[in-house]
Amino acid sequence: MSAGDDEIGESKLSKIIPVIMAGGKGTRLWPLSRASAPKQFIQFIGDRTLFQATLARVCDQTLYEAPVVITNEDFRFLVAEQARELGVKLSGILLEPVARNTAPAVAAAAAFTAGRFGEDAILQVLASDHEIVADQGYFEAIAIARKTALAGKLVTFGITPTEPATGYGYIEIGDKLKTGAHAVKRFVEKPALPDAEHMLSAGGFAWNSGIFMFAAGQVLQELATFAPEVETAARAALAKATKDLDFIRLDAETFAASPDISIDYAIMERTSNAAVVPSSFTWSDLGSWDAVWKLGVRDAAGNVASGHATLVNTRNSLVMSRTSHLAVQGLDG
Repeated sequence: MSAGDDEIGESKLSKIIPVIMAGGKGTRLWPLSRASAPKQFIQFIGDRTLFQATLARVCDQTLYEAPVVITNEDFRFLVAEQARELGVKLSGILLEPVARNTAPAVAAAAAFTAGRFGEDAILQVLASDHEIVADQGYFEAIAIARKTALAGKLVTFGITPTEPATGYGYIEIGDKLKTGAHAVKRFVEKPALPDAEHMLSAGGFAWNSGIFMFAAGQVLQELATFAPEVETAARAALAKATKDLDFIRLDAETFAASPDISIDYAIMERTSNAAVVPSSFTWSDLGSWDAVWKLGVRDAAGNVASGHATLVNTRNSLVMSRTSHLAVQGLDG
């Protein structure tokens, strides 16, 4: 069977199809985030998990189709249950038999959506474990990205730096395009602190957010050009996929034949069709406890507390308790 051939639509879509990547292990925030219960499925601050917050950002049915989620076997019920808790209908849950990084995952999702909605379908690829404030600036960036993707570009969102961060890759911003996006001059690996300070002071650089937008057929074409083993393996794994309840299990043998490579390395750093939308909305990949603290609501002493906690003579600290009442005294983070 071809799991992507259900309900095929041949016409161009006006709506964006979210593709949510939900297979990561999130071990940088151990012990709260673990391989068996990674950070995207955990409530950090607030009453929703990061995955649910991602779903909530793409639930506007005037802008978005029902999302496609790609995850692994271990997390399939977490994905289904947390979507149901919000009342969010999904277009499909693709299950990766083995982890092969973001390029194979995107390739499989693009092949699935191209089969179901047509190759002109515009995809927005999102991580499930990022914190984003979906304000007016966010939706303005989405509109520019969609227009640029319709023009045949592979679009990434570049976040305006607020500090010389060394944990993110950077994008050097090129000339402005007619769509409002910009050409990409180059991608920069995670820099040393002096290089990050230079880019911040020089201007013209953005953090690489890992959020993308492109047409399904366009990204498959670029993969066929620059990473043909990835594209071939993804199409074959989808063609041999099996359906089980709401889940689409990609064929293990063919998917495992794909190289382990990110979408950045596979095509974004190699294509001449890359574009970037400079964006100033609040974004974090929540890759450290410091990042969680920075995005929390701090009290007068600089503390962020979640759950049942009492803080005495405590400053600049992140305190989280899921069950017991936690008392903290004399801590300075």
